Formats: sequence, C-alpha cells, structure tokens
Amino acid sequence: MPHYLSAHELGQTAPAELDSFELPVPTQVVSNGEYNPLPQTREQQRVEARIKELADDLGPRHGLSRRAFLASSAGMAAAFLAMNDVFGPVFDVSRAEAQQPGVAAQRAGALAGQFIIDVQTHFVRDDFKQAGLLDLAKYAKKNWNPALAGENDLARYKFENYVREIFVDSDTKVALLSGAPFDDQTWDLLTNDQIAAGRAAINRIADSRRMLAHAVFTPKKSGWMGEVDRAIAELKPDSWKGYTIGDPLFPSKAGSYWRLDDTKLMYPFYEKIAKSGINTVCIHKGLLPLDYEKSWPNVWQYATVDDLGKAAKDWPQINFVIYHSALRAFLEPPDAALAEFDQTGRIKWATDLAEIPGKFGVSNVYGEIGTSFATCAVANPRMAAALVGTLVRGLGADHVLWGTDSVWYGSPQWQIEAMRRLEIPDEMRRKHNFAALGPADGAVKTAIFSGNAARLYRINQRAALGEITGDKVAAIKAEYVAAGGLRSNRRYGFVHRATA
Repeated sequence: MPHYLSAHELGQTAPAELDSFELPVPTQVVSNGEYNPLPQTREQQRVEARIKELADDLGPRHGLSRRAFLASSAGMAAAFLAMNDVFGPVFDVSRAEAQQPGVAAQRAGALAGQFIIDVQTHFVRDDFKQAGLLDLAKYAKKNWNPALAGENDLARYKFENYVREIFVDSDTKVALLSGAPFDDQTWDLLTNDQIAAGRAAINRIADSRRMLAHAVFTPKKSGWMGEVDRAIAELKPDSWKGYTIGDPLFPSKAGSYWRLDDTKLMYPFYEKIAKSGINTVCIHKGLLPLDYEKSWPNVWQYATVDDLGKAAKDWPQINFVIYHSALRAFLEPPDAALAEFDQTGRIKWATDLAEIPGKFGVSNVYGEIGTSFATCAVANPRMAAALVGTLVRGLGADHVLWGTDSVWYGSPQWQIEAMRRLEIPDEMRRKHNFAALGPADGAVKTAIFSGNAARLYRINQRAALGEITGDKVAAIKAEYVAAGGLRSNRRYGFVHRATA
C-alpha cells in the first residue's frame, strides 16, 4: 500500500496483515502509512493475552475453533470484555454475549440493519505503477516473513477486496470513496475519473446508491480550477477532498500547501462550488509525527485548523468537514496523552476544531473521525471517549461524521462495534461536562453513524435503506453468510515492528 514513512520509520514497522491470530479488535495501533505507528503498549499486550485466553476458554462452549470464535459475534464481544478488563468500563458489553451461544448473535442481528454511512474509504487503482508499492511486500517477505505469498499481488488493496471488506464483512450501507493528491501524480491512489468510475461500478452492481465519490482538488497546481470545472460538468462528485499540507508524502518542495482562508486562492473556488450545489468540502488535517516542528518546518501549520474559522464564517453556504478531526497522531505514549487531557481538558488540534463554532459563531463545521477514532480505541479507549466527548460537546452530536479510513484497517466492523459500545466514563463526563453517548441505536450514535452524513449528502434514509435492503449487494452478503462465510479480522497497514 502507499505509505508516507521514511526509510528509517519503515524499518520500524511490520505489515499488519501478518498477525496470525487476526483478533476481532486490533491490539496495537495500525497506521495507514500517514504516520509512524506506536509500539504495542503493556496494556495492549494484556488485552491481546486476555482475548486469546477467552477464545481458548469460550470457543469450545460455542463448538467453535479459536479462529471461528474470534470471527464470530461472541468473539467480538470477548474482545471488548478484554479491553474493559484492562482499561476499565468504557465499552457496553455483557459477559453473557461472550459466554452464552446465541446472545451476541441476537444483538448483532438486531443491529445489522442499522443505517451506516462511512465517509472515508479507499482502495488502490489497478494500474498503479510505482515500484515502491510492490517493493513493500517484497521487503516484507525478505525481512519479516519468508513464508509470505503473493508479494507481487496487490489484490488485498484493490476493488474486489474493498467490496467484500466494506459491504459484506461489515454493516456499512453507504461508503464515500476518497483519494489523495501528490506532487508526483504517479503516486495518486485513484484519479478523479477512477473515483467516479468506482462509484458507478458499485452502484451499477448493487442497483442502488451504495457509493458516493470525492473529487480531489489541488490548489496551486497548474490548471486546478479547470479540473474543478471539469469535475462539476462531467464527474459530478458528491463532495470535494483537499489537503492543506499539499503533498502528504513529505513536506512539499513545490510549495503545494495552502490555507482555507486564502481569499485570492480559495474564495473563487468556494464561489464556484456553491453555485454548482456541490458545497461540501472535506479537508485532511492533523496526523503529523511527533517531531512535526522539525520534520515539517514551515509546513506543519497548514495541518492545524487556524485557517478554518474565518473561511467558515465567510462562507456559511459551504460545509467544511475536517477529516481525522484534526487530531495529531499519537506518537507519544497514550498514557501521557491521556494525562495531558485529564489535566488540561484539551486534545491537540482536535479541541481547537471543536471550539470553532463557539468562537466564530458558525454552524457549518464538521469533524470526521476516520483513523483518529481507530487509533484512540486501540491505544487507549479512554482516549477515544475523550475525543468523541470533546467533538460532541463543541461541534454538537449533529456535526460529527462516521469514517473509518478502510480498507487500510481491514473490515470496518470492529470500529463500528467499538462506537456502538463506547460510553464516556462517569467521572470523565462530570469533570469535562461531556454528555453520555447512549445506546448503539440512540440519538447521538445514530446521528454520527448516518444522520449527519445523510443530511450533507441529501440521502433519504428510509428510502435508501429500503432500497439497499433488497439490492444485489445485500443478496450477495446473505448468500455469503448462509454459506458459512466468516468475517475477516485482517488489517492492512503498518504496525510497530516487535524487537527481541
């Protein structure tokens, strides 16, 4: 998969898909390649050991092998029990779900029809020509796992696997296909035309509106406004995707970084898209390494949200969706980050985002939680509670969007389950004036999972769910489950390389 790690950083990682246990929930941070993943903490090691212990103990009660148990609803419940055992009660899960056959499956079945819109998903184009993409698997075979097969096959990152992971192995109903810009365009994951073609292919196969599409816009690059005009006329994207840091691979030597509040550069773009009716702009923010001031000099400021307030106030007709909720990656120990939050009540850059509506009097700013929620839930679920609580308190539950950054993390089902079960601990709610998140199908989580995105993307949820329930993808999923298909717990990305 494409990655943004230096040779030194890459040497400290291993492919996430090599985990032979394929646990229901990752037990260490999985990076999508935009940041160097943290090593497994002592607490995560305890969670992993506890999950395996529960699988060995409870699998036979269900008449299942360890692998089959871990791929089952009961195995998923066991994983959250293990996390609660280590981190304290953050996830709503009963021991009966893991212990008693049928209990977890009944709960999963009751929630399977929940309308979920994932506004950040990816796959890789078939004609990607960068040798480095194949060299990653070859390097893994040579240095990490000599038994690794298919090192010349990128199928795990491509269209067919995407369909399975997103729509068959999870409860996701609608997904937004995204992309990213690079100074060297041969690194592009998908062109705008390919993103649109992916949307058309999925919707044609399904015979329903399962897929939404971004068009990536690239301020400062030659002819970028012409590409915007072409996208409006021909591709008709559902929304726009931009990176204020320019090239996310490394600090741009071409100076392709920019600000949202640049009146000369950006305001004509806002005027154009507002007139087109495609008025949702999704912006990558955050996710910089610990040494960002040194490694991204004069560029890291473009990853913060200090350019957002003025732009949002000047353009109330534009919806600004901040991807990753501007969270800077947790490259310091999770305990230290949580201690900082407990002391100050702030989370770097994410709190700044949450405060913009109050400071600027705007209602057109949204936070998307792809990668950020997954990283927090794995590193320390109390941090996930703090992040979601911060966003809901500042932006409002009606301005937080669900995204997973899959398929880099494999099937998004574990993230869906983590959000369904997440609750902010009582003492954290009292100390920081957070509201309870409530049940999996309650008002807050329903808004996050689908209501807010449905409003932005003009989706009639009742009509869409009725259409999707009877479409061809639903039929494929039903046939897959009936034939005994198991959810893959495989992740695709980078984890910290264990040392002897």
